[in-house]
Amino acid sequence: MKPLSLFVTLSLLGGCNTAGPAFRGLPATRVEVEGSVFDVRVQGETAEAIRVNMQYAPRFGPIKKRAAIAMARVSGCEVKRVLGDQAQATGVLDCGD
Repeated sequence: MKPLSLFVTLSLLGGCNTAGPAFRGLPATRVEVEGSVFDVRVQGETAEAIRVNMQYAPRFGPIKKRAAIAMARVSGCEVKRVLGDQAQATGVLDCGD
C-alpha cells in the first residue's frame, strides 16, 4: 500500500506548477521575489505566476504584490491588475504601444 500512496502523492505534486489552459506549452521563467519563487509565463497582454516554493499560510495580499513584480520582470510590462490566489495569479499587462 505504501508504494501506491507514494505514487499518488508524487503524481499530485507533479501538477503543482502546471500552466493554466491559456499558458500551456509556453516556457516558464523562474523568478524569486522577497522569498517567494514563481514560474512566470507570458501570453500577449496576460501573464501567469505560479508560486512553486513552500510557504506557511501565506495571505494573498503580499503574494499578489510579489507575483506582480515577478510578472513585470519577465514581461517588461506594467502589471495593471492581478487576480488569483496564493498559489496561482494571473496578471493583466500594459505593454504600451
